[in-house]
Amino acid sequence: MTIPIWIYAVVVGIVISALMAIKTGREERKLELESIEQEGEIYIKRLERERELRDDLKATGE
Repeated sequence: MTIPIWIYAVVVGIVISALMAIKTGREERKLELESIEQEGEIYIKRLERERELRDDLKATGE
C-alpha cells in the first residue's frame, strides 16, 4: 500500500503550523510580560511620588 504524496504535504503543513503557533505564543507572552512589568514600574513611581507629597505636606504642616 502506497501513501499519496499529498498526505505527506498535509502532515508537514500541520507540523509547520503547530511550530509557528508555539513560536508566536511565546513571543506574545514575552511582550505581555514586558508590558505588565512596565505598567508596574509606572504604578510604583506614582506611589512613591504620592508618598513624597504626603511626607512634604506633613513636614510643612507640623
